[in-house]
Amino acid sequence: MKLLHPTYFPNIASFSVLLSDDITWEAFDNYQKQTFRNRTHICTDRGLHVLSIPIAHTKDDSGRQSYQNVKVDNTYPWQRQHWRTLETAYRTSPFFEYYEDDIRPLYEANQEFLMDFNLKTIATVCQCLQIEISAHRTKEYIREPQDMLDFRFLANAKKVLDFKTPEYVQVFGDRHGFIPNLSILDLLFNLGPESIAYLKNLVLKPSHA
Repeated sequence: MKLLHPTYFPNIASFSVLLSDDITWEAFDNYQKQTFRNRTHICTDRGLHVLSIPIAHTKDDSGRQSYQNVKVDNTYPWQRQHWRTLETAYRTSPFFEYYEDDIRPLYEANQEFLMDFNLKTIATVCQCLQIEISAHRTKEYIREPQDMLDFRFLANAKKVLDFKTPEYVQVFGDRHGFIPNLSILDLLFNLGPESIAYLKNLVLKPSHA
């Protein structure tokens, strides 16, 4: 089994891990700022760009907040902003029009809980690629996993992985060169169904952290 955080449209490294059906989602950790729990990286005409979901901060007496209880702050029209940014960045990509009717509905309704929304983004991409998504979740926080491969480090947006992804043609590659390990959306919009073969050729291990 592999232990993984559900993140916002996970990056390519994360998706290469969750491609297998032996995933257990970490559901009882505490929320941490500046992670891929509420952000994802794409490429626009200006280069690397961060899409960040605003959250409503409500902590308990210990100053902590459980990830599964984190709510999205819908007082700001982030859905419209994210979708417009994705349209601008990927409208000319080979497969944007093919998948946009699947992705757009995620941004047409307010979302309540961050973790639930992240799982929706993952399920949507899995549906696009015609693969199954694991429904297994932890029943308590697992500090030191036994008999499980721990990939929770992939949620750390500041972590530099000792892991290289092969280059593929990106929309703004002629301006910015190849930018590795972006959101799975970058791969989906550029490679379409071939994304599966690309992901299967990646081998990520906990030692790459």
